[in-house]
Amino acid sequence: MSGNERHTLEIRGLEAAVEGKQILFGVDLTVSSGEVHAVMGPNGAGKSTLSAVLLGRPGYHVLAGSVTLDGEDLLALPTWKRAAAGVHLIMQYPTEVPGVKLDDVLAEALVSRGRSANGLENLLRAEAARIGLDTELLHRALNVDLSGGEKKRNETLQLAVLEPKFAILDELDSGLDIDALRDCARRVEAASNAGLGVLAITHYSRLFEELRPDTVHILVRGRVVASGSPELADELERDGYAKYLGSEPEAPAAGKRTGLDDLFAR
Repeated sequence: MSGNERHTLEIRGLEAAVEGKQILFGVDLTVSSGEVHAVMGPNGAGKSTLSAVLLGRPGYHVLAGSVTLDGEDLLALPTWKRAAAGVHLIMQYPTEVPGVKLDDVLAEALVSRGRSANGLENLLRAEAARIGLDTELLHRALNVDLSGGEKKRNETLQLAVLEPKFAILDELDSGLDIDALRDCARRVEAASNAGLGVLAITHYSRLFEELRPDTVHILVRGRVVASGSPELADELERDGYAKYLGSEPEAPAAGKRTGLDDLFAR
């Protein structure tokens, strides 16, 4: 989505803790423009913690490592600057924002990125039609009284309009029926073909029927224990995580910390 420009999101030795417990123990990942990297793992592996740390959720503490976007220290930036720099999160549980309309949010977001909001209405309607979102929802309060499928279509529409460099999908498929999953996944796939880099966090390989990963990573107890071709996702669907669960010992908890908010869900 960033044209012919090439961008790199690099995660090196990332360790992080929340509520006094260390969750990530040295994650290494590199995603480039146009690539789709899948992160799969059992419950409690640290998948959603990874997305929260990348976007700077309060209460998540980086203990070691680095995250850079084209060489710039992403961890040194507040959340809004990370978004403006080109990293977009589709949340597992999108937040409802009463009194703030979707079209107003996107207009402000475009202006903050140095882009014009002229023609936004036509763009919104075109993207809504493309992903099957009722156009009446374009002028509603953000995510308020929307179904699970409508919220994920809404999140996907925001991604398409803002055209970030990288998208973090925190279980895009969670709570979606077949039609909504197809529409959202196809839109992200089209964006990746246009240059968007994608880090797709999921439990199940059904997402990859439409969004085709280049590399699949298995995250267990806060570490990437295996990486491979898309066939690795098929193996997990068939055999589960049993062969990987015994490969990493439990790690000690980090020092006690507090200060969680409810912007994202783990």
